Amino acid sequence: MKIKEVRELETKDLLEKLENTVEKLHQLKLTHSIAPLENPSQIKATRRDIARMKTELRQRELNK
Repeated sequence: MKIKEVRELETKDLLEKLENTVEKLHQLKLTHSIAPLENPSQIKATRRDIARMKTELRQRELNK
């Protein structure tokens, strides 16, 4: 998910997407601990997506 896509989402949708992405990260980590993922860089990409979303939420909070 690109930062442009994150900025286009409304706050409510962004929070919902953040929750889903965090859940996805936990699932990826669990799966990876049991058996190696075919593409372990998914974990890194998911972490970065979460950081982008949290950053955008924080910026919106400060700009109020």
